[in-house]
Amino acid sequence: MLILNAADVRQALPMTLAVEAMKQAFAAFSDGKALVPPRIHLPIAPHAGVSLIMPSFVDAASTAEQALAVKVVSLFDGNQARGLARLQAAVVVLEPDTGRPIALLDGAMLTAIRTAAASGAATDLLARRDCRTLALFGVGVQARAHLEAMCSVRPIDTICVFSRTPSQVAEFVECAARVLDPSGTRIIVAESPQQALADADIVCCTTTSKTPIFDNADLKPGVHLNAVGSYTPQAREVPPETVRRALVVVDSRQAAWEQAGDLTQPLQAGLIDREHIHAELGELVLGRRPGRSDDQQITFFKSVGLAVQDAVAARVAMENAARLKLGQVVAW
Repeated sequence: MLILNAADVRQALPMTLAVEAMKQAFAAFSDGKALVPPRIHLPIAPHAGVSLIMPSFVDAASTAEQALAVKVVSLFDGNQARGLARLQAAVVVLEPDTGRPIALLDGAMLTAIRTAAASGAATDLLARRDCRTLALFGVGVQARAHLEAMCSVRPIDTICVFSRTPSQVAEFVECAARVLDPSGTRIIVAESPQQALADADIVCCTTTSKTPIFDNADLKPGVHLNAVGSYTPQAREVPPETVRRALVVVDSRQAAWEQAGDLTQPLQAGLIDREHIHAELGELVLGRRPGRSDDQQITFFKSVGLAVQDAVAARVAMENAARLKLGQVVAW
């Protein structure tokens, strides 16, 4: 069995490769070639945690192109006090034609990359080609991954970041400066959401907020939004007025209506109906639905995360790891 730790996964799954992998994953999903059962929620109440079990199988013309994997991802609120990340995860990859376990990957790193890569794929398909200014809400793992994803699909030269936890902003800026071209990119720390959005062409929401994090009136025409922070009906990051006027694309219609508070709450309020979702991202990849209609249109990609992303990302990471001779092989 191949073991890929976080560093191995990071090296084996560069963002540009991950973005293309996510286009493949969503195309397979929208084309009916991916089996993605509802994820199992296992509350761990005594420890203020929850574990999610996410299996997926992706069919293809050959066994080598198929993907079969199961991710177990856990979120424990008390981990930070113990010096641990809130999110803990592992991905088990199985041989598609035998079910034999063949790899174990660090799931936290895989999740960070594939989530941002999905937004990267959506941005590539929906954002204006001339986008250069990025607004980031949040300064955590997903903010960092989204910064990389956005820079991989558009020539970003200005990043404006806003966080309600200013103590973490300096660390984010320092980390971002290490991966960006200092001569061609500037980082601005915004003092308010309004300042962050003033010139934004692309907006990425990566927070754990339960309520909208900016005002609809502060968005300029033609902006593209990605929102990944909320994945329950009780949480949302985007104002309902923005949802109502935007062209909305999701990873999965069913999952969005079940889990995305950014959509379910405006639906319950009567601001939108179930036809308001324009397309699944995979339908754009397949050319079955159009994307942006003009440069003034606001586009919005809402994702809650699908197991098919993990299966495809893990397969691609394994293939690249073999080429680069990464990881450890243990007897099984």
